[in-house]
Amino acid sequence: MNKEFSALKERLSGFEKLVQELEDLKVLIELAEEDGEAGLEKEIKQALESLSKEVERWKIEELFKGENDAKDGILSINSGAGGTEAMDWANALLRMYLRYCQRMGFETALVDLQPGEEAGIKNATVLVKGRYAYGWLKSENGVHRLVRISPFDANKRRHTSFSAVFVMPDIEEEIEVEIKPEDLKIDFYRASGPGGQHVNKASTAVRITHILTGIVVQCQNERSQHQNRATALKILKARLYEKEEREKREKIEKEFHSNKKEIEWGSQIRSYVLQPYQLVKDLRTGYETGNVQAVLDGELELFSLAYLKREASERR
Repeated sequence: MNKEFSALKERLSGFEKLVQELEDLKVLIELAEEDGEAGLEKEIKQALESLSKEVERWKIEELFKGENDAKDGILSINSGAGGTEAMDWANALLRMYLRYCQRMGFETALVDLQPGEEAGIKNATVLVKGRYAYGWLKSENGVHRLVRISPFDANKRRHTSFSAVFVMPDIEEEIEVEIKPEDLKIDFYRASGPGGQHVNKASTAVRITHILTGIVVQCQNERSQHQNRATALKILKARLYEKEEREKREKIEKEFHSNKKEIEWGSQIRSYVLQPYQLVKDLRTGYETGNVQAVLDGELELFSLAYLKREASERR
């Protein structure tokens, strides 16, 4: 009840902020009309555009009906089949999501990064903090496919690469997820880094394996072994919670013979085609755009919005 009240209070506060900004804009327009100050035209136009975006985002938040939508998120990227190609693609996805989070006003912390042998990354994990961070990012859960002329192929052939993205809510302490110490295998190692004075000479990085499920999580960005262990356990808890919730949904769907398709590790959700034409298409919602570079630069809002609208229609 307290969480529900806090959410409603925060939403009301957001609405009141919009009303105040609208009143300020009205005053600015009245001043411009009374004094005939053409110089205020640019300021008014910018304020109007900013207010319009805030109103639209406030309206969109009506779509966030999931239990965990308002929470922070944990985003994990894993390169798939394709060797160096897939690792380079995973790195491009990491850049895309970091820019997307920046556009949305979210704070990000890279807690683990495993570089590839030649280029790109094997995997990365990012903590994302902000209003409805998980709600905005959950649409990215699944396999992302890239088609392009390979920069690593001397014959300039077209290659297809895959990388998988996991998005989990950063669950709070009151959610019960039992983790027994005897079910964990904990390894410590030296954190990888750019070299020089920043190389960590102590084994502060932590890798935790949950023996019962085989789930492996890592953290190496914190200064101490204790902090890395705490963060890794936090991520493991989120992974186990997400697994449990997914299994519950699958059981319900099996019992009621639902036709709905859940997002799974092996399901391809989006294609990014750079050659022989330019197109990014979401295979769940049908939303697509030819402006591939803008998407890779972090313009993902319309993809997220199309997913949220689809999700809302399925609830009806």
